[in-house]
Amino acid sequence: MAFSADVKQELCRPAVSRRCCAQAEAYGVLLFCGAFHPRQARIVTESPALKERLSALFRKAFKVSFDQTPEPGEGKGTFLIESPSKLKAIFDAFDLEWDGAVSLHINLAMLEEEHCRTAFLRGAFLAGGSVTDPMKGYHLELATSHYHVGRELPALLREAGFEPKETDRKGNHVIYFKQSDHIEDFLTFLGAPVSAMAVMNAKLERDLRGSVNRQVNCDSANLDKTVAAAREQLAAIERLKESGRLDFLPDKLKEAARLRLENPELNLNQLGALCEPTVSKSAFNHRMRKLMELAEQSEQEGLQNG
Repeated sequence: MAFSADVKQELCRPAVSRRCCAQAEAYGVLLFCGAFHPRQARIVTESPALKERLSALFRKAFKVSFDQTPEPGEGKGTFLIESPSKLKAIFDAFDLEWDGAVSLHINLAMLEEEHCRTAFLRGAFLAGGSVTDPMKGYHLELATSHYHVGRELPALLREAGFEPKETDRKGNHVIYFKQSDHIEDFLTFLGAPVSAMAVMNAKLERDLRGSVNRQVNCDSANLDKTVAAAREQLAAIERLKESGRLDFLPDKLKEAARLRLENPELNLNQLGALCEPTVSKSAFNHRMRKLMELAEQSEQEGLQNG
């Protein structure tokens, strides 16, 4: 989760200047946090940056303070509001029914301005989002326990130009991205361009490593083929020598056989360059094939005569 922590730290750096954006960001936090209903607002986080941000955010948005905050140095900490007056102030800010059963929705009237929509999505990610280290894979998600919120968020994202995927997991609705360029665009939209660049750089590095590995594997396969072919050629030439036929071959074939015997480690292109005059790889390969055919014929004749 180190990369997620870095992203959240970057998102928490800018101070919230507009109250409308503070409310929108807090709205995203509340709809994607541990619990939000008329009796309690509970935000659980292990992000040090979000812990530092929440108290100031809620004072700016609703002029309320938390009834409980984490102890300094605590790992996963809980922010809690149970005061009826504070909860009512929050619900009133979002035009929600405070008394009675509440089925939470995304109030789009709160998000008419683009900067407020960005703030809302930033809050949603800070409270309920995570992103995989791009050196290990590409996956960014936001999870909420509120059914209608989980169904409405993808529509909001599509309006902003994104194409998320959806799934359900352990009672939560999960909205996610699996492609690196979609993750880069989303992080940039939230206000984390440095993290988006890290995803881009990681993709370039992974692609480069993959290209190098493919080239190494290809070179290794080609080398194996060259070695195997050279062994077959050397064996064929040795059979011609043993049968006494090598000395009676045309000069070009004798030259090719001599060069192969003297230079077993060289490839066909290099052997062709040693000929007098030099010949192409294709021409030298033709000579090698002729030598192997003659060796095969000699072997078959020996079997017939035997």
